Amino acid sequence: MESNNSHSLLMGYILWIFGFMGSHRFYYGRPVSGTIWFCTLGLLFVGWIVDLFLMPSLEREADHRFKTGIIDYNLAWILLTFLGVFGVHRFYIGKWVTGILYLCTGGLFFIGVLYDYIHLNSQIDEINSRFEAA
Repeated sequence: MESNNSHSLLMGYILWIFGFMGSHRFYYGRPVSGTIWFCTLGLLFVGWIVDLFLMPSLEREADHRFKTGIIDYNLAWILLTFLGVFGVHRFYIGKWVTGILYLCTGGLFFIGVLYDYIHLNSQIDEINSRFEAA
């Protein structure tokens, strides 16, 4: 399968700064390990440091797995990471109703933000696939 550059190595390293919360692992489509990092502060920071060297392989795997398209993964992840409680990322991907709900409830009391950390890549991939088929 040909690489399509859906995910950025630079973006991965930017999110790695917050990686003890698992954001870079979620970004690269690793929700299980992202959740573990989120709950254990990056395996007590040891896994976080190891990921500094694993980042290129995580990026390559994400590029093979996710489709590029009308929605940019990098912008969506920046919006989720820094403005997720306001639902800005949901407005960007066209989910206006839940965007308004997030705006009024602080990202559904942060539980919705964690849900989006786990599912944002698949949501974007689905939207990009739908537009590609049209």
